[in-house]
Amino acid sequence: MLYAGILIFIAVFYCIITEKIPNAWATMAGGLLMTMIGIINQEEVLETVYNRLEILFLLVGMMMIVLLVSETGVFQWFAIKVAQLVRGEPFKLIILLACVTALCSAFLDNVTTILLMAPVSILLAKQLKLDPFPFVITEVMSANIGGLATLIGDPTQLIIGAEGKLTFNEFLVNTAPVAILSMISLLATVYFMYAKNMKVSNELKAKIMELDSSRSLKDIKLLKQSIVIFSLVIIGFILNNFVDKGLAMIALSGAVCLSLIAKKSPKEMFEGVEWETLFFFIGLFMMIKGIENLEIIKFIGDKMITITEGHFGGAVLSTMWISALFTSVIGNVANAATFSKIINIMTPSFAGVAGVKALWWALSFGSCLGGNLSLLGSATNVVAVGAADKAGCKINFVQFLKFGGIIAIENLIIASVYIYFRYL
Repeated sequence: MLYAGILIFIAVFYCIITEKIPNAWATMAGGLLMTMIGIINQEEVLETVYNRLEILFLLVGMMMIVLLVSETGVFQWFAIKVAQLVRGEPFKLIILLACVTALCSAFLDNVTTILLMAPVSILLAKQLKLDPFPFVITEVMSANIGGLATLIGDPTQLIIGAEGKLTFNEFLVNTAPVAILSMISLLATVYFMYAKNMKVSNELKAKIMELDSSRSLKDIKLLKQSIVIFSLVIIGFILNNFVDKGLAMIALSGAVCLSLIAKKSPKEMFEGVEWETLFFFIGLFMMIKGIENLEIIKFIGDKMITITEGHFGGAVLSTMWISALFTSVIGNVANAATFSKIINIMTPSFAGVAGVKALWWALSFGSCLGGNLSLLGSATNVVAVGAADKAGCKINFVQFLKFGGIIAIENLIIASVYIYFRYL
């Protein structure tokens, strides 16, 4: 059973990397195969999907809202305004978009942020007649890095905060500095890798400066309604930390209200949902449950505890690097949930050590920064790639790995140095 599960997981990874079949079919086939051979049972499948409905419904709600907002032409309007603000200079544009994305991701869910920002970056790249890849990939990295800065920026942070009993201010003081340093590193890398090829003619820059952004707005009434509903959704996200109604229910409520106001039929709204992305996640969740049942993760966790026992510095750094590697395979949410249990087992061994909370910060760095390592590392990655594909900009697993791998390793090195000088 163990070898069959590992073989299925490797086969699915092979299909995703080589793009032999669509990613959604690959993960669904893997999950269903694990069910058929008994690694997971039907009840566990239903329980696994049920426990992840928060993520799935959040995506559905925000996809619907983004669909309606896009019909107003506001994304085109914003794209023109941003391009004119930096006078059509591509790298300045990337810096501005990256910083806006990171800042929004620190206080909103980063999946929501990327759903809003990805269409803007793709539109801008097309207007400037440039390859959208550097724009989209930089925004994805920025969203994951920005999510590191606060307790509410990423679902992994909420898990770590709850398990480690950590406050909003503790996250801000301990993780935000690494997020800022990581953003600087990201933008420097983007500059060296892509700036030379980002050439826009003076003629095209002049045309962009002459564009009338107001002409892009198609439905002012719907735009005003969208602003009101979207603002209420964002306020709901922020207040959710106090009232706990669930991000998914807030997003779905906003989507339904806006759909009714805009007089859209369910068919029109459901056509705007990226079902392939949703089924990719469902299949992935099933496979992760199968891997958990095989106790592969627990085995590695136990080995890590044995190897690092008595060495606090080694435990902290290995927690970060190993969790980053796991994140790239099983996703940052599953990784945070798994390693939180491992840290709770490890903590009593270092009860007398000052700064024992460094184990939690190491997990936070590994989960968020490791999310940039591969396409599977974060829900943000999958959503952004799906949005890019819909707009005609295809980003495959290998392309993502080549750029994301560099960024993740750079940022994890920065985090290692930070951990060493601050906590060890």
